Amino acid sequence: MTDQPGLPALSDDELRETLDLLSTVIASVSDRVDSQTVAMDRLIKTATEARQAAFAARAQTDPKQYGELIATKITQELRTPLNALDRYTNDLRLQTEKTEQVLKQMKDDRSALYAHLRSKEIKADRLKHHLPWYGLGALVLALALSVMLPRFYASTATTCTAIGAEWTTTTNGASVCVFY
Repeated sequence: MTDQPGLPALSDDELRETLDLLSTVIASVSDRVDSQTVAMDRLIKTATEARQAAFAARAQTDPKQYGELIATKITQELRTPLNALDRYTNDLRLQTEKTEQVLKQMKDDRSALYAHLRSKEIKADRLKHHLPWYGLGALVLALALSVMLPRFYASTATTCTAIGAEWTTTTNGASVCVFY
């Protein structure tokens, strides 16, 4: 037994009409499914593009990548000034070394000059210390020469004439220098 009352059987026309309606419904459902498939394909394509855009946006906003880009750009921009600064630093270092050499040479020269002046002062002090003795020696030499020079001058005819005397021969045959 069934819970439903018995349904009358459909006639051939009604059955054809029902089949036509069912085929129209199926065609309509098939069209809707096709249009939904197209819409789903567009939706999948849009979702894929959105996902790709999201990945691209994430890559664009990655701090590490931006940091590398910024570091590269800064390195490119600062390379020329840093190279120039490096050259200036090297030039300054070379000039400093040359200046140090010149100052060292000047210091050595000054020390040598001071040593030379000191030796001259020591010699001058020695001369001052010995000067009285030199003076005494010169006085003794002058006295000795004053005694000996006339004797030397008087010993030859040429020097005798040079000092304003005459060369003559004495009675016993000796030659002498005489002042008249």
